[in-house]
Amino acid sequence: MAQISESVVDVADAQLTLIRAGSGKPLLILHDELGYTGWMRWNEALSKNHELVIPLQPGFGASPRQDWIMSYRDLGGFYQRVIRELNLGKVNVIGFSAGAYIAAEMAAANPDIFNKMVLVAPLGLKPLQGEIMDMFAFTIKTHLIHTVWNTEAPEFAEIYGGGMSPEQFELFEDARSESTRLGWEPYMYNPSLGHLLKGIGQLPTQLVWGVKDDFSPRGCIDAYKQAIPGAQIAEIAEAGHRPEIENADAFIAAVKGFLDT
Repeated sequence: MAQISESVVDVADAQLTLIRAGSGKPLLILHDELGYTGWMRWNEALSKNHELVIPLQPGFGASPRQDWIMSYRDLGGFYQRVIRELNLGKVNVIGFSAGAYIAAEMAAANPDIFNKMVLVAPLGLKPLQGEIMDMFAFTIKTHLIHTVWNTEAPEFAEIYGGGMSPEQFELFEDARSESTRLGWEPYMYNPSLGHLLKGIGQLPTQLVWGVKDDFSPRGCIDAYKQAIPGAQIAEIAEAGHRPEIENADAFIAAVKGFLDT
């Protein structure tokens, strides 16, 4: 198993909790709107050929909120500064859901910051068909139910099984509160992002979508494909909004095949 380090770094005028593991070229991991779920099988698989760099988003409990960050575009600018100050150079990136929104904003502002970009169940663009599920209309338990279609996946129980402790509940609600602050209106998309993404040139991009996802509809993938015509689409069978845990084998094969070629 990879040696995992967790530290608090003073970077970009903030204290940021940062997880690093593995070896090879840096691979930036941007977690979703519910926060970092812990080290999973897909992390271990990708750490064989990459150094995973996982910042815990400001305002999500472990990293203090930065009041000046008022939108996902601001957050993308913050992470660009983090990359520069950590001297990571040109990195690969994987963003999940709202983390994919952040990665897309970063690429739109400066595509040269990335070698390759993987967007998993991405938010950030208004779907061409359907609607992004209103996660804030639900309690956290209902929210979690809608993020995972395959509840028989072994890692589902590791992350969400059993009773929810008061501490875990507070972390989830911290995350939901910060996501609401950043993405409430317009709801979890930026009307100008698609126009800016058309200028990213030849940045290799993979769009990953679980075919059972009722949280981020297929219309989100179609909107990204329209904005980035050269993007590859990887559909993951028997998975919803969390293909990396619902069908880990297929997810690992798709992402490794993209990043390692």
